[in-house]
Amino acid sequence: MKNNFHFIKLQVLLSIVGIFGITTLVAQTRITEGSITPEMLAAFRAETANQPSVKAIRNAVTSGNVGQLVQNNENKGKIDDFFTYKVKVDGISDQKSSGRCWLFASLNAMRGLAIEKHKMKNFFFSQSYSFFFDQLEKSNLFLQEIIQTGNLPLSDRKVEWLLKNPAADGGVWSSFVNIVEKYGVVPSSVMPDSKQAENTRSINNVLTTLLRSDALKLRAMISSGSKQADIRKAKTDMLGEVYRILSVSLGEPPQQFTWRYEDKDGKVSELATYTPQSFFKEFIEVDLHDYVQLMDDPSREYYKVYEIEYDRNTYEGANWKYLNIPVNEMKPAAIASIKAGEAMYYSCDVGKQLDRENGILDLANYDTESLFGVTLSMTKKERIQTFESSSSHGMTLCGVDLDAEGKPVKWLVENSWGKTGHDGFLIMTDRWFDAYMFRLIVHKKYVDPQILKLLEQPAVLLPAWDPMFAPVE
Repeated sequence: MKNNFHFIKLQVLLSIVGIFGITTLVAQTRITEGSITPEMLAAFRAETANQPSVKAIRNAVTSGNVGQLVQNNENKGKIDDFFTYKVKVDGISDQKSSGRCWLFASLNAMRGLAIEKHKMKNFFFSQSYSFFFDQLEKSNLFLQEIIQTGNLPLSDRKVEWLLKNPAADGGVWSSFVNIVEKYGVVPSSVMPDSKQAENTRSINNVLTTLLRSDALKLRAMISSGSKQADIRKAKTDMLGEVYRILSVSLGEPPQQFTWRYEDKDGKVSELATYTPQSFFKEFIEVDLHDYVQLMDDPSREYYKVYEIEYDRNTYEGANWKYLNIPVNEMKPAAIASIKAGEAMYYSCDVGKQLDRENGILDLANYDTESLFGVTLSMTKKERIQTFESSSSHGMTLCGVDLDAEGKPVKWLVENSWGKTGHDGFLIMTDRWFDAYMFRLIVHKKYVDPQILKLLEQPAVLLPAWDPMFAPVE
């Protein structure tokens, strides 16, 4: 009877709405300054009705795909795939459904150097091996910081941020350096991707829940006055559980392995025994600290060095520290590196104006404004300040097309989405590059000495929740 009564009440309410209209119901509620009023609704309806094309647009939008409807067909075919200078790249990688793009971008940049140095036919580093220790180290960093903030309330912003970000799968170049210098590297054939490495959401969810639970246990121990030795032992036991989850999900990382390769002439090298550390020394033969981290963030003062707190993966490792300069002042170094045959780690806001099918990034790919009759213009600075744009994806910058005056027209990046886009690559026009490019890692030998000198200044420490902090996927 009770359910029937509520059903009858609902029918009566719907009848009232049908007879008197929605504005009658709005008028019966308490309207205050800042509320939507019946008069405003009436004006909205009248304004929309006065637009002669609204009905046709509504028919198209309600029955179609907005992403397809806003495609700017006038821009198709205007961007070719020829480049003045292009780093030779062998093979395409695929991060699958994971946020490991930063590892792919970093290792792919080093892969080209290794292939060239040893004249290998083809070669890939194992992202899974590096990811294993990235996750273990991030878990340790989280638990250690939970201990160090154990006397702060849960509402403290730093504690809150830690609990929101226990151990994500994103990262940056400096995190890559932290991991490979400590644990070395191995070939992909020695530790290939497991299903969990290719689809990291499940393992991320498990680790996130476990670490948050562990955080509460550690905080309870601190609150009750437990001895430091007991707290450290509890943390070590917790890390043992993390290690077991990673080993089950990704495989056990090798401590030693035998390996050989085929060169470009078809000759097979001698079978040799390596540790991950000795393999790193032999096949990544550059000093990773010779690479400069540059950033274009117009929301911050240029020509300053900045450091993001907690933007690292090892407790003892380096945070992401970068020199902030205008994008045009980065381009000469990028061009010089490409001319010399050296690809670079690069990151951008890849989802903006991306023609995924053709692998083209250009500001005129889509015209949302014309479809809905609105203006969506914001500067790069404004997009950063409002969280509309951030560095969302890492790739390997490997090509540039120059005009007759030597100025860049477009750029080429090796992606890690398999054969999608332009056969595994993305083409960026220079105007898109200016608008959505953020990070560039380039060897210091290609950088203007005056810019290098700026890196000597002390860094301004920014909090982990700064608008430009966004773990790269």
